[in-house]
Amino acid sequence: MKKWLIILILFILPGFVAFAQQDDAKQEGKIPDRMREYIQNKLGLSPAEADKFSPVFLHYFREFAQTHRQYKDDRLIFQQKIIELRLRYRGEFRQIMDEQRANKVFEYEDRFRQEAVRIIKENRQERMPQRRIRSILLR
Repeated sequence: MKKWLIILILFILPGFVAFAQQDDAKQEGKIPDRMREYIQNKLGLSPAEADKFSPVFLHYFREFAQTHRQYKDDRLIFQQKIIELRLRYRGEFRQIMDEQRANKVFEYEDRFRQEAVRIIKENRQERMPQRRIRSILLR
């Protein structure tokens, strides 16, 4: 009986692990998608413009994240690389929309990041008293 139970567990456990990893991958994609939707709404893009904008913006977002990981220790070089990246993608965004809205993409991106950081900080502050209470009770 124990042998069958062990075999059953060995077959079921990898399925749970794989399922959990898929959820993490879905979470990773939420931020760029939400940022893209936010920017599209703020810019008032038409459906045709939005279809062209989405893949270009997602490439930009991935390159931004890669640049951040690569140069996070040197703030000055990081800023230089982001400026170069934005100049390159501004040209690509101009092919999709007018120049004024192409420049606004980066402004709305910064606003989105600031708002996300603010929300994360608020959530951490809300959880802090609960952690303190738990630590006091566990002593």
